[in-house]
Amino acid sequence: MEGQTVAEVLQSNAEGVATGELVLAPGGWQTHAVLPARALGRRLDPVGLPLSTALGVYGMPGFTAYSSLHEIARLKPGETLVVAAATGPVGATVAQLAKLQGARVVAIAGGEAKRAYLQTLGVDVALDHRAADFAAQLHAAVPAGIDVYFENVGGHVLDAVLPLLNDFARIPVCGTIATYNDRGVEQPGPDRLPALFSQILRQRLTVRGFIVHDFNHLWPDFEREMPQWLREGRIQYREDVVDGLENAPEAFFGLLKGRNFGKLVVKLD
Repeated sequence: MEGQTVAEVLQSNAEGVATGELVLAPGGWQTHAVLPARALGRRLDPVGLPLSTALGVYGMPGFTAYSSLHEIARLKPGETLVVAAATGPVGATVAQLAKLQGARVVAIAGGEAKRAYLQTLGVDVALDHRAADFAAQLHAAVPAGIDVYFENVGGHVLDAVLPLLNDFARIPVCGTIATYNDRGVEQPGPDRLPALFSQILRQRLTVRGFIVHDFNHLWPDFEREMPQWLREGRIQYREDVVDGLENAPEAFFGLLKGRNFGKLVVKLD
């Protein structure tokens, strides 16, 4: 399985790639890889930020949050943003960047420990989507409605959000992890797609799916701003480190079940 890795160049026949350099590479679930120079990502500074941040807050997940807020959410100070899966690397970065932009932030995660952690990030309201009265709690948390919903999960969280959206709300669709295992499974209840389309039309909603590479033009800005925010402590991050490649499959299954707490990283022995 392919996955982004922090790798050391052990041998190089390519011009501009030196033995001993640390790079981002699509190495996958393996200890060694033979790759063309064009496949390598940016060079990493071992005396700068921790190398693992290149896989999380200072890598693709952090850039996902940064770029989609810039291009899709287009927050204005005082608006309300709701983000689910908010202790993950994308969600946590979305929540904190939105606060830096002057938004009211409601962050959602699963379990009391994760909800408590969100409070340390300075969000306005932190909610546990496993609470029996979650929908009522969310309604109370957004008295002025929702201007931006950063979609990471789908499922019952989305169901609770939809009635609370303001006209002209923006919904960056980053993931729907609650339904990743439901492909080909017939869903119970009536077909709700016509009602959803009607709401999109009636409220003039912007619903946009995206892939992080859509916004590659923003990488220079991200690479300039994010390290400074991290060093100043304005953006916090948490990692869930698993030791040993042999434990990667179980860690991946745990990710789909919401057992990880922060950016999931596998450390090779």
